[in-house]
Amino acid sequence: MTTSLPLVFDEPRRAKKPPRHLADLTGEERRTAVAALGEPEFRAKQLSNHYFSRLVSDPAEMTDLPAATRDKLVGELMPPLLTRVRDLECDNGETRKTLWKLLDGSLVESVLMRYPGRTTMCVSSQAGCGMACPFCATGQGGLTRNMSTAEIVEQVVDGARALSRGEIPGGPGRVNNIVFMGMGEPMANYKAVMGAVRRFTDPSPEGLGISARGVTVSTVGLVPRINQLATEGIPVTLALSLHAPDDELRDELVPINNRWKVDEVLDAAWEYARQTKRRVSIEYAMIRDINDHAWRADLLAEKLRARGDWGWVHVNLIPLNPTPGSKWTASDPADEREFVRRLEAGGIPTTVRDTRGQEIDGACGQLAAASKS
Repeated sequence: MTTSLPLVFDEPRRAKKPPRHLADLTGEERRTAVAALGEPEFRAKQLSNHYFSRLVSDPAEMTDLPAATRDKLVGELMPPLLTRVRDLECDNGETRKTLWKLLDGSLVESVLMRYPGRTTMCVSSQAGCGMACPFCATGQGGLTRNMSTAEIVEQVVDGARALSRGEIPGGPGRVNNIVFMGMGEPMANYKAVMGAVRRFTDPSPEGLGISARGVTVSTVGLVPRINQLATEGIPVTLALSLHAPDDELRDELVPINNRWKVDEVLDAAWEYARQTKRRVSIEYAMIRDINDHAWRADLLAEKLRARGDWGWVHVNLIPLNPTPGSKWTASDPADEREFVRRLEAGGIPTTVRDTRGQEIDGACGQLAAASKS
């Protein structure tokens, strides 16, 4: 049951970096960049308005910019970063997985999921992942490189454009929620991820103006980064991918546990909830005959309850999504129901995730960015 892949925290030294983009920059940095191009600083706000508010990137549509400088400004500050390879859809078009090619040829995926009254985007933060979890298709592919802030943001801007144009069934809409649950370990690409979080939550036209409460950052448990996130002053939701309440099993399922044990990562999650007043989500993939035993539900409830009963946590059970050639499979429904019953009996709010996108390999743990269908 062990994995042969090593844990990888740093991207390969040979990794190529994408060019600078408006979305990489703070408001002050944008003004400086525009001035360096010989333009008045107020052009930075105009560009930001086009990109984040109007959701346009075609210079011809930026009629408030002088025709003679549009192409230069857009060429320097809005270079193309992602090339669409293909879209796959299910749920009558309300779920759409997009395969992107980055400038160095790396492949990543994002998923747009439209529900009644809201739209969630699942974004990637790395090409591949270095956390080596054996039941996850992404983790078994290894880490290619970190994504830049703008590469992360572009995934959401593309979804926002599709919604505003009415391309997704249900009429024009907007992105309400963003979850860092695509490819990669967000906390291993912390600086770029926090840059993207700020672009998402900064008010228009500096950013997309999405509520921080609508942004969820997932992690397998990089304790120092969880502690750092608690100090950022941005009340995003923390989702901790736990998958086992005991060190013996979690060492195998989530190799990072060999560095930071269950109690350490739960303490960090509790501290995050205490500082931010935001409820932490415990993600738990239900794997048949591996981690779905009734006694493990009791142990999980015990560990969470021991840290307080002030509503700091809820458990999000995820029926394991199949990946090609994997020996892992979802729990028997009866075992899943018993797991839920025991957690709730232990006083722990529990939900079972709606596994959108399974048919197009767009659900949790399935994103492998294969170039062929």
